[in-house]
Amino acid sequence: MRSGFLLFAILLVGCGKKVVPNPEAQFEQMMNGAVLVGHSTLDGKDGLSGEERYSIDRVSKISGDVWMFQARMKLEGHEIPVPIPVTIKWAGDTPVIEVTDMAIPGMGSYTARVVLYRDRYAGTWSGKNHGGQLFGAIVHNK
Repeated sequence: MRSGFLLFAILLVGCGKKVVPNPEAQFEQMMNGAVLVGHSTLDGKDGLSGEERYSIDRVSKISGDVWMFQARMKLEGHEIPVPIPVTIKWAGDTPVIEVTDMAIPGMGSYTARVVLYRDRYAGTWSGKNHGGQLFGAIVHNK
């Protein structure tokens, strides 16, 4: 009788455990083929920017905390592929983009911290003499 109760207790506890998926695999799935669609603010200026879109073809882990973002950027009316190495830190199961004084050719140097969770992103950004917040949705074309 006692062993039956023990087996029942083990099964009950086991059924209550949530299976925790691999956060890195979830991150890849979330970002591959994604477009970040949202807005930003500029410190000292009221209102929001017009719609901003950041296209991510795919992400892949290089090593440690560094991931390669294969992105597309609009420059002078043309969309060009841009590989961007990005540090990803983890707050539990939540990826946080960490960029510090990263030079982007033709655009300047930027610092940002952006939290990505489910189908949303939000964070802060700064350039040489300006900065603000950014936020929006992570969209996948169906």
